[in-house]
Amino acid sequence: MSANGALGTRQKALALNLDGTTYGTLAEIGGGQEVARWFFSAGGAAGTVAKTVSAYDMAVSDAHYGPTKRYVSRQRLEAMLASEFAQVRDLLGPGRGDAKRFFAFADTVATGGHKNPGPGRGWVGVRFQARPHEEPSEVVVHAHLLDPTPAGQQEALGVLGVNLIHAAFFRREDPADLIAALMDDLSRARVEVDMIKLSGPAFPGVDNRLLSLQLVQQGLTDAAMFTAAGEVVQPSEVLYKRPVLVERCTFRPVTRLTADLLDRALEQFLEMPGVRGTRPVVLAEMTLRSLDPQPDVGHADFLARADILGALGFDVLVSRFGAFHELAEYLARSTDAPVGIAVVLPALRQLVDEASHPALPGGALESIGRLFKRSVTVYAYPTRDPDTGRVQTAMDVPVPAPWHYLRDLLLDLGRVVPIRGYDESLLSIDTHDVLARLQRGDPSWEGMVPAAVAATIKAGALFGWRPGRAVATA
Repeated sequence: MSANGALGTRQKALALNLDGTTYGTLAEIGGGQEVARWFFSAGGAAGTVAKTVSAYDMAVSDAHYGPTKRYVSRQRLEAMLASEFAQVRDLLGPGRGDAKRFFAFADTVATGGHKNPGPGRGWVGVRFQARPHEEPSEVVVHAHLLDPTPAGQQEALGVLGVNLIHAAFFRREDPADLIAALMDDLSRARVEVDMIKLSGPAFPGVDNRLLSLQLVQQGLTDAAMFTAAGEVVQPSEVLYKRPVLVERCTFRPVTRLTADLLDRALEQFLEMPGVRGTRPVVLAEMTLRSLDPQPDVGHADFLARADILGALGFDVLVSRFGAFHELAEYLARSTDAPVGIAVVLPALRQLVDEASHPALPGGALESIGRLFKRSVTVYAYPTRDPDTGRVQTAMDVPVPAPWHYLRDLLLDLGRVVPIRGYDESLLSIDTHDVLARLQRGDPSWEGMVPAAVAATIKAGALFGWRPGRAVATA
């Protein structure tokens, strides 16, 4: 048993073998037969395992599952699950269907090796019946295998696979609990899970965007991603070698200023060499470290912002990043194309705030070096000085000495770029003020957000808005 009281890997495999109702196939490509090995070594595998298969040769794999352009892909995993589940159900259903919950487990991974040393990655999934004769449900996971040796990566894959099958049958009632169970007998130093999708009758009403949030909150990954349509995606498959523009904001809610910031930043980003003529990925980043410390900022609030961003057509990156360089280094794992980061001017103060970089020996200077060592440009929207009313841009905002020299250098190098063509009338809009007006029933908030945002908030009664709420009086 694990230190946290959870069943160990061998105990989970044995529990499945002795269950008497679970029966299915294990299909593994690229990481050995590590999941199957656990079931056979635990004992009683005849009670659970109908077949194991490893279709390593590409021609053999295509013969089993159909042709594909990429063998380590979500598409290949889905083909494996569909084929193997249909086979076990069709062959064995007539004789055992009343007593068995059939399943098909599959993984297709690329582990490190002598030709490609380094971390491994791949897709892992299970298609299963929660009850006999029920239509199948499915859990699909993308994982990075971080052990320094291929043997360690294969071992971690075996543990992850057993955890996934066991959680699908025994811990599916609470998706957050299912996610936590994936890491039993593992650690983040060994495995990173950056995408999970649940579907089927075993998961009624599940919102996979919340599962993306759970992956980040529980520390299984530093960032997860979903599209404007709410479809969870594996980040590197979307970001691979593409230019990326990210807006960092709380989006609570999206205001006319934050919308204009992204529009103006995108106009200038598209003018860059390496971006011109391409279709960049445009992301709204919601970092959990920037959430307001208020008791109502929970899952409902997260989904409210996700709904609004989706209505505006924005894909969403949920992250745990605080410093700017953490975001840049994460994106560099997937793309070597230009990266743009769009912010309101006050956010740039974090760059020279030593308190924001306690983990770096070089403090703010090291953080800035790590941020700009790649093709990264920060686009800064101006602000209005509350005391003088004067508009301040990245060119003239007061910066404490001696950091003003670095500011001037970054401006000269084009690494920090002032937003052009901004709407000066929007500079008085403050996100916190908009939220306060909305929650107390002051209708003036509607003029401070895009029309689509106001409609979405009112339709869903988001952020505490209620129809007919009167403005509080003294």
